This record gives sequence, C-alpha cells and structure tokens, in this order.
Amino acid sequence: MRALLRTFSWQELRHHPWRNAAAVLAVMLGVALAFSVQLINASALDEFASAVRSVNGQPDLELRAAQGGFDEAVFARVAQHPQVTLASPVLESQAVALVAGSERRIALRVIGVDALVLPTIAPALMPQPAKDADRFALFAPDTLFLNAAARTALGEAAATVQLRIGTQQHALRVAGQVAAGGSALAVMDIGAAQDLFGRGGQLTRIDLRLAPGIDRAAFIRSLQESPGWPASIQIAEPGDAAERVSNLSRAYRVNLTVLALVALFTGAFLVFSVLALSVAKRAQQFALLGVLGLTPRERLRLVLAESLVLGLFGSVAGIALGTALAAVALRVLGGDLGGGYFDGVAPTLRWSSGTALLYGGLGVLAAGVGGWWPARAAQALPEAQTLKGLGAAPAQGGAYKLALLLIAAGAALATAPAVFGIPIAAYLSVGFLLVGGIAALPWLIALLYGRLAPLAAHRVLPMLAIERARRMRGTAAVAVSGVVASLSLAVALTVMVASFRESVTRWLDVVLPADLYVRSATAGSSSQSEQAAFTPAFVQALAQLPGVARTGTLRTRALLLDPARPAVTLISRSLDDEASRSLPLLGAALPVPAGRVGIYVSEAMVELYGAKPGTEFEALNKAFGGGKRFFVAGVWRDYVRQFGAITMDARDFERLTGDRSVSDISLWLAPGASEAQVQQAVREAAAAEPIEIASVGQLRATSLRIFDRSFAVTYWLQAVAIGIGLFGIAASFSAQVLARRKEFGLLAHLGFTRTQVLAVVAGEGAAWTAIGALAGLALGLAVSVVLVHVVNPQSFHWTMDLLVPWARLAALCAAVVVAGTVTAWLAGRAAAARDAVLAVKEDW
Repeated sequence: MRALLRTFSWQELRHHPWRNAAAVLAVMLGVALAFSVQLINASALDEFASAVRSVNGQPDLELRAAQGGFDEAVFARVAQHPQVTLASPVLESQAVALVAGSERRIALRVIGVDALVLPTIAPALMPQPAKDADRFALFAPDTLFLNAAARTALGEAAATVQLRIGTQQHALRVAGQVAAGGSALAVMDIGAAQDLFGRGGQLTRIDLRLAPGIDRAAFIRSLQESPGWPASIQIAEPGDAAERVSNLSRAYRVNLTVLALVALFTGAFLVFSVLALSVAKRAQQFALLGVLGLTPRERLRLVLAESLVLGLFGSVAGIALGTALAAVALRVLGGDLGGGYFDGVAPTLRWSSGTALLYGGLGVLAAGVGGWWPARAAQALPEAQTLKGLGAAPAQGGAYKLALLLIAAGAALATAPAVFGIPIAAYLSVGFLLVGGIAALPWLIALLYGRLAPLAAHRVLPMLAIERARRMRGTAAVAVSGVVASLSLAVALTVMVASFRESVTRWLDVVLPADLYVRSATAGSSSQSEQAAFTPAFVQALAQLPGVARTGTLRTRALLLDPARPAVTLISRSLDDEASRSLPLLGAALPVPAGRVGIYVSEAMVELYGAKPGTEFEALNKAFGGGKRFFVAGVWRDYVRQFGAITMDARDFERLTGDRSVSDISLWLAPGASEAQVQQAVREAAAAEPIEIASVGQLRATSLRIFDRSFAVTYWLQAVAIGIGLFGIAASFSAQVLARRKEFGLLAHLGFTRTQVLAVVAGEGAAWTAIGALAGLALGLAVSVVLVHVVNPQSFHWTMDLLVPWARLAALCAAVVVAGTVTAWLAGRAAAARDAVLAVKEDW
C-alpha cells in the first residue's frame, strides 16, 4: 500500500508539471526575496557593527558628551579614580579631504588619540608608521595615519592630505596606516588634533578599563552622584554602540523583511489553490483508494506530503536564488537597499546556514499550511457517494462566522501597541484581516451573484457563467484566493506609498519656503559636526546682495540623549513669530512661559522621550549641563530624522552655546529678481569657498527622487506578488478547464459553437476575477489603514495623511480582471478544441 501511495503522489506531481510549478514558483520567490533581504541586511549590519567595534575598541565603559565635547579636566578626574586601571582620551572630529588631482572631496573622520594607552583598549586604532617615517611620528603635529578606506579614496601613494576644516585648508603629512575598518578615517595625536580643530582642552570621549571585580552599575552611580559631575556626560556600556547601530536601521530592516514575506504569504494561498483543485479532480481516485483500505487519516497525510514536497522544492530553489540576488544587490546597490542607513559601507556577502534553514523552513511551513485544508477535504470525502459522482463535501454554512471572527480579531490587534519598537500586533492584524477576508469569499460570491443571477436569466451565456460562479462558489473562492491575497497587499502598499509620497510633498512645501538654499560643498556628511562652514559676516553679506529680500539660517548638531539610542538632531534656525509658518506643526504652537526656552520637537521625540507639548524637557536640560528650562511649545512632522529632532530659535541657540556659525543659508528673492544673477552674486561673494546652491524646485525633485529610490524595492515586491497571483489563477483555470472536458463536450452536443463555449469560459474568468478584484480592493484598503495609521507610526515614529489613488487602484483591478479573463479564455481554447464525441464517450 505504501508503494502504491508513493506512486500515486509521484504520478500526480509528474503528470501536472505546470500546475505544480505555479506552487513551487510561488514558494521559491517568497523564500528567495525574504532570504536575500535578510542576507543583505545582516551583511551590512555586521560590517557596520564590526567597523564600530574596531574604532571604539573594547573598553569597560565609555564617557561621551551629549553634544559637542567636554572639558578634559574630566579625564584627569576619572584617570585618578582608584577603581579605574586605564583611561584613554579621544577627540573625534569631522573634516573634508580633497583628493589630489581632482575636484572630488570625501568626508574623513579624524580621531585624536593617546598612543601610549591605545594598544590595550583599541588596538585597531594604533598607528603603524611607514618604514621611512620618523620614530616620533605618532606624536608629531600635522601627521595622519589612514585606514584602508581612506587610502583607497585618497590614493595609496598619497604622501600628504589637504583637509578643509570650516573655511580653512590644512596640509597634513601621511606617516602610516591603521587597521581600523569601516568608512574613511584618520588617526593623529590627540594634542595635535586639538590644535588642528581649535578645540584645545576638549574631548569627545573617554574609554575606561576598570579594575577586576568592579561592579559597573555601582561605579556609574558613584560617578553620577559625585559632586560637580557634569550632567551633560553620558556613561555608556560598550555594547551600547552596537545597539545604536542596530536600532538605527531595525525598523527599516523589519518592515522590508515583512514585505519580502508577502510573496511567501501569497505562495501559501497558491499551494492551497493548486492542491484543492487537485483533490477535487482526484476525488474518485481517493474514494477508490479508501475502498481498497486507505484510511481517511492516510489520505490527509498523503496530500500533506505532496504539499511539503512542493514546499521543499520551492525552498531549496529559493535559497539558491536568494543567495544570488543578495550577492548582486550588495555589489550594485550596497547594503541599505535605498534606506541610506549604511553610507560608506561596502559589505561582503555573509552566508548563514542557520538563516538558510530558517527561511527554507518557512517556505516548507507555508506550503504545509496551504495544503492543510485540501488535506482535510480529502480526509472528509464520503467514499461511497464520491464513487457514484455525488461525493462533493457539503459546504460549511458557518464559514462566514469564522471569517467575521478573524476580521474582528484583526481590527482588535490593530489597536495594540508595539513590542520593543516593532509593530508585531499590527502585522498579525494584517494577517488576520487577509485570512478572514479570503475565508468570507464564498459568502461574498453567493451574496453578490445571487443578486445578479435574475438579471442574466434571459441570456444563456452570461447566465451559465454567473450560475457556475454562484453554484460552485467554493471552487471559485479557491481559484481566486491567490489573486485576492496578492491584490489586497498590492493595493495596501500602493495606498501606503502614495500616502507617504503625498505627505512628503506637502511637508517639503513647508520646510522649504525660500527660493534658494546655500551650503558648503565641503560639508558632505559632516553637517552635524562641530565645525560649520559660514560665519555671521558671510550671512550678512548675502543679505545685502541685490535681489535678495531676506535670509534665514540653519545649524545642526548631534545630541546624544540616550546612550542606547542613536543621537537626535538639534536644529538651530530662524523662526518667525509664528512657528507654524516655518515648521509643519501638528496643531497650534503653545505660548512659551517667561523664563523658559521654547523648543519644537518632532513626533519621534514624543514617542521615544516623552517630550509632550506643554511640558518641560528635562533630558535636554541635562544635555546643556543643567540650569536651563526647556518648554515644549509644539510638535512638528519630520520625515528625515527617524530618531528625533529638536528645533529652537537661532537666538536661543547662540545664547546657550555662544556658537554663531551656520551650516545652511536660505535666501528669499525680491520680486522680479533674476535667480541666475543672484546665484552668480552668491558665488562671487563666497570667493574661494566652494559652495552648493540649489533652488527649491531642485531640492524638491532631489528629495522625491531619493524617496522613489528608497521604495523601489517595494514596487518590485508588489509586482512579484501580483505576478504570483495571476500565475496561480492561470494554473487554476487550466486545471479546471481540463477537468471539464465532458461538460464542454455536452455543450457541443447541445449545439454550442466553439466560440460560445470560449465565451462561457471567459465569462466565468471575468466573473471570478471580478469578485476577486472587488474583495482584494476592499481588503487592501482595510490593510492600508493599518499600514498608514499603525505600522508606520510604530516603526518610524512619524504620521502621514491617508490618500487613496483611486485611478491607479481602478487600473490595477481592471488589469487583474482582464488578465483573469484572458487567462481563462486561453485555457478554454485547449479544452474546446478537443473532439466532443471523445470527450463524452465514457458516458455512452
């Protein structure tokens, strides 16, 4: 019997390659996309974290400034602490290196270190002098040691490096190299770095090695509670740096992985569709095997085994394809897939057998879940009735109740909060809504076509198409389930992306009010560094140019409020009397009480730090060393800085920091002024300082281009999901049409022409895919509400307005209906072309 069963299953898989290939292809693409996204993200994250560890070393504790630097007197204090065995001072700054022989510039991290204590804490930063270098080069001024990335960018043979720091240019000698990985960096003596950057007596970090057996938590408390300890200094564990790197891109990585699993989710429905039709076609064979001794439980295991074989084939092929896709993407796109989180990192593929087994197992599991219901149907077949041709299992009248229960559970889960910053409940909500909606398909088909049937009662061909869809609603639901799953997700993603893009467009209208924007061409990625490019005198000179009505300024600075989280951005800018004119505020700005400094926080600050409007923000007070009272006057929408931004008026920033330099200048043109002439005048005023000038239109176009590039992967995933769904409906119709040869032969005997038979089949295809498109559209809109109002705020800490692109959705649904109709017509041609007599000869 077991040999007979193996032969039975193998013949089914071998004799229907196209139908089974649809299920294998769906599983393969789902596993390949999810596995490739995981490989790309893991490779980039590992590379980035490795670079952070090589630069930061392995201290027991790190002392960091919340913003800028801190007085080096703190170093003398902690270095003499009896529980500290070693203290390493660090000054890290940002500069721009000019590549010799070209106009290209690269951002260069310059790290000042004490070479005498470095080897035991951060050996990768230890300078390695060249053979011809002076033996005291480690301590010489104007001397750099470059890592591999810097040497590659600047030229292996470069003996000197031209550094631009602010508006000044300095020539430094290259005396050797360092082993640290990651982006381009240079190491020099800490005293020389303080002189070079004009930061005498300042440090940005102190690495500590504690005595054996010291309790870190108790040591941290003793420092923070000691008299005169600066409140602006953060004490971090060494693992916090790696956690910051992971947190930086976690939401993006998780959401991208979930989107990649969309294809696998669709594949499960396709396996369900293929096996359900296979079970229906082989019902009499199963019944005969039952009479010969095959138990219902063995029939269930037989169908499940077929589904697992399909899943295994698809998973193995998906792992191979996913590996190839990841290798190509890392080489062509880099490690961020458009997210922009790993700039400057060129990761190599890091293949993981554990991850491969996990995603391969997910593929097999998805196929098994898809095959469970057809297996149960095979188990429940009434053998005697089925052998007589009366074996259709009775429809479950209470199925719609289960569907409503699933939909209600999905709606309830959408209101649950995120878990560890990941919207797990929201993802489950999406799954419950989709499964519940698909489970309600038979009820929806009966309801809709029950109303349409009387309208087509007097026209034979439409009546046949509608009646078959209504009477065979279970079969119709099976056939279109893959299309409903893929279309609903495509609709949801389309609405989400369109809503996000429109919200970004409106946001740009507010944050880019001026006509022209000026920044230093050497700023690069150092826009949050301590050195800003422009002086107040230069800003004043631009304000007096002909054609310039007024100017505005902007200055950014990194602010570390929590060692375990990425730094937030402190923005100093010119604010009007009404901040709502300059910031995309959510609600009205609150009046600032006397004696308070008014600040405006982004939505992420409310979510992550509890900076609610109308309250005082104590964490910012600590960052400025205490003694200040900051009042949250409003919340604004920010689509750039996922982990928070704080805006304050430039006058308050200057009073608190004494820093009057700016990094960006905005220009409003006088009526009738020529933009080209103003740009030329600005370049002449800048003299030798290389600057970048962009109009508001150019910045908008660039921003939207970056947005579209970031969501390019999403568009591809949508296309794959739709393609799998259409491939599934093609396989379903082909299988059904071939199984209905007797029916077509009977129609031919009754006088139906070949054209009329094809019209009936095409009508059925249109009727089935129309209900699938309608259900997919409704489910997609429901899922889009969850994505826009739940998943997006919980993942990225910003909100957006819901926008439904009806024209695009209508075109998408129409394309699905047309594709389903054409697919059914093409499948019907083969069956209708067969000899009608041969088709019904078994009944003679």
